[in-house]
Amino acid sequence: MIEKFTNSFKIPELRRRIFFTLSLLLIYRIGSHVPTPGISSEALAGAMQGIANTLLGLYDMFSGGAFAQATIFALGIMPYISASIIIQLMGAVVPYFQRLQKEGEEGRRKITQLTRYGTLAIATVQAYGVAIFLQGLDTPIGKVVLDPGLGFQLMTVLTMVTGTIFIMWLGEQITEHGIGNGISLIIMVGIISRVPTVLFNEITLINQQLRNILLDVILMGLMVVIVAAVVAITQGTRRIPVQYAKRVVGRKVYGGQSTHIPLRINTAGVMPIIFAQAIMFIPSTLGTYFQDNDFVQGLMGLFAIDHPFYWFLFGTMIIFFTYFYTAIAFNPVEVADNMKKQGGFIPGVRPGKKTAEYIDNILTRVTLPGSMFLALIAIFPYILMSATGINYDLASFFGGTSLLIIVGVALDTLQQIESHLLMRHYDGFLKSGRIRGRRRF
Repeated sequence: MIEKFTNSFKIPELRRRIFFTLSLLLIYRIGSHVPTPGISSEALAGAMQGIANTLLGLYDMFSGGAFAQATIFALGIMPYISASIIIQLMGAVVPYFQRLQKEGEEGRRKITQLTRYGTLAIATVQAYGVAIFLQGLDTPIGKVVLDPGLGFQLMTVLTMVTGTIFIMWLGEQITEHGIGNGISLIIMVGIISRVPTVLFNEITLINQQLRNILLDVILMGLMVVIVAAVVAITQGTRRIPVQYAKRVVGRKVYGGQSTHIPLRINTAGVMPIIFAQAIMFIPSTLGTYFQDNDFVQGLMGLFAIDHPFYWFLFGTMIIFFTYFYTAIAFNPVEVADNMKKQGGFIPGVRPGKKTAEYIDNILTRVTLPGSMFLALIAIFPYILMSATGINYDLASFFGGTSLLIIVGVALDTLQQIESHLLMRHYDGFLKSGRIRGRRRF
């Protein structure tokens, strides 16, 4: 494996892309520690201690801790992600966006431009909300905002919106001139930036004899098993055979070959967990505004992360959103129509409507185990916390959004590096040229 990584730096173009990517990611991490002007860091640190299990905590995770520190990158890349999701959802119901998706490269450029405009609008609204939120924070050591007012609001909006646009630009540059998907890498780097802090805390607990070292060894072994399972499900596909009829055009014969349609077990990726988690954090977020109401606080007990009701509801919502997002991301009718136009058919299935129904039936069956696995992975950190007593920062790496994003982005980046190696006649990370852990079902 070391030799394979060494080969990655022997190819000038690949070496340039890797260093370019690392340089821009370093710039992103430096910007994540540059504070927004006009804020007391000490007061802010005290005010942000209780956001771990709220919507703000989820936002802070995706921004790599920048939100809790109110830095210039406090909004992170989430406005861009939100705009992309909105555009994708509109592509399923709005005819204009459906036409853009079918216009090829020109349509993609228009969609990209609309996504940028959407990012600017969402970031502006969110930055103004953050400015108002920061002005309302008050701690025993003083107010978080040193000089509240319209001037602070305008400065905060300008600073944070500019930071989000700059992050979006960094992601596009990485995608175009670096290696891997830039936006995904930025999110992954923000998540793994918490690893040094988590490791330091664990070492401190072991040194103070507050943590049994045997427990950490067991957790490391469990981590290996979970990551292997996530890789297997992420790469797992169900192949539907497709045969193309021969066509004679002039003196040339086209078609006649056999191929397949790869239906991924986890077509929806990490999006179902993000949707479900955002909704499940709403009650706890609202509960912070009614701390003196006994009825509301009693109801909030059902939505505590250590309550079985929370686990059941969270898992059920993930299964629902998995089917919902899969239906948006993969259209069997469109696939069947394209196959029919190109002379393709599934052996034993009539082209057209019957083919669409056949694909949809298989997709429904394949999605069920994928959705149940996502639900299990999402609630496993909470179960682990209840069983072992570890904190959320450590448990979050044993499942949920963090692990799925890290594994998915790492596999995608590794595949791109391997494609460069194979094109330059170097051995890939496997002799067969296939990433370890990929499964066919």
